Amino acid sequence: MKTVLVATLLLVAPIAAHAACAATDFAIQDVKVSAVGTGIATRLSVRGKLVNNCSAPAAAQVRLDAKDGSGNVLATKMGWPAGTTNISPGQSVDFDMGRLLHYDSDMQSYSLTVVDVKAW
Repeated sequence: MKTVLVATLLLVAPIAAHAACAATDFAIQDVKVSAVGTGIATRLSVRGKLVNNCSAPAAAQVRLDAKDGSGNVLATKMGWPAGTTNISPGQSVDFDMGRLLHYDSDMQSYSLTVVDVKAW
């Protein structure tokens, strides 16, 4: 019986460690949006910093919503700013998610949200 209990704990422990960090443990800071280039060569730059405020190393998935002047979402993209690398507690990673979107002059505002957390 002890063997079953120990085996169960060993299987559940990684899940519990993974659940230790939540989307609210990450912060997005210093966001700067700009259009780079002119004419057909214009591309979007949405730069920021993703900060891990969790007590464990983890990575976060970020959603970028581009909105028109009325607040309607024109495009949504998601990405992992640190890729498959965990960010250490208290550390940050710089990112630019603008390259995921095609520039549209109707885009007036942008929102960035942490939507998922994973320990790789």
